[in-house]
Amino acid sequence: MHEGPQALSKNNKVKLKNGMILSNEPGYYLKNKFGIRIENLIYINKNKFENLTLVPIEKSLIEKSLLTAQEKGWINDYHKKVYHKLKNYMNTSELVELKDACAILK
Repeated sequence: MHEGPQALSKNNKVKLKNGMILSNEPGYYLKNKFGIRIENLIYINKNKFENLTLVPIEKSLIEKSLLTAQEKGWINDYHKKVYHKLKNYMNTSELVELKDACAILK
């Protein structure tokens, strides 16, 4: 376990508290074929989870037709947050790439 001793698990015996950091690793795995996942570090702030990792999700790898409107909304909200948090740290060419990476998923 790389974020322990705390974890979101039925086997976890450590109480989650403000300031703790965990990894959020949703994924899809096809047995004996491949697996993909998104991995973000999150921290507990006032009993809510907040992302520490702020990297755009590669939209070209998403099969958009499989997403619900709510899932697309989550991705777009995440990218909006990534863009606004990082834009002031980018030079001109990086900002162009960031804007493209964080563009609305339709």
